Amino acid sequence: MENTKGHTILIVDDEPDILEFLSYNVRKEGYKVFTASNGMEALRLVQQINPSLILLDVMMPKMDGIETCQVIRKDLNMVQPIIAFLTARTEDYAQIAGFEAGADDYINKPIRPRLLISKIESLLRRTKNKSIQEGSDKITIDRDRFVVEIEGKELQLPKKEFELLELLASRPGKVFNRDQILAVVWGNDTIVGERTIDVHIRKLREKLGDAYIRTIKGVGYTFNEK
Repeated sequence: MENTKGHTILIVDDEPDILEFLSYNVRKEGYKVFTASNGMEALRLVQQINPSLILLDVMMPKMDGIETCQVIRKDLNMVQPIIAFLTARTEDYAQIAGFEAGADDYINKPIRPRLLISKIESLLRRTKNKSIQEGSDKITIDRDRFVVEIEGKELQLPKKEFELLELLASRPGKVFNRDQILAVVWGNDTIVGERTIDVHIRKLREKLGDAYIRTIKGVGYTFNEK
């Protein structure tokens, strides 16, 4: 079926029946679907297809879902997808471990097709615009138009400022150190000084206010969601 939804979804599960069931129902809704039966296979596909969303089983051979998620989240050069774990209702420990590994959500198995699609649509809304509530202020990051909206006012940020803000806002509360920021925003092959980051942070604060980006002395920067 034609990919009318505009999103690519990777489904990872070691049980063929579950994989077939999930992929059939998701593909039927117009999404482009790829499948993998273990974490190692999933990692290879992520690099090739840049999925918007990964539905990731926890218990798998070769590389389980927790480790797979950790590898993806640590690779800051990789396009970061939404990751939702597929867990049995008795695997409460897996839900906790999943969030600690960097998962965005979890879906309990077994799951009805309509509920699955509703959950997917809810998760994918996060990839369209990244909205962060700060008091009465609202920031929306529109990746399609390279525009940031704050208090109803649109800001057209320079490319590096936009990419820096997008990186920090992608994981509110996470502290990004200078090496990580340089690698993702400027690239390992680009030679820039640490002062470059400070200048761009200062410019963002001038435009957004001081409340959003916090300096962690001697470490790096973090984005305050609240």
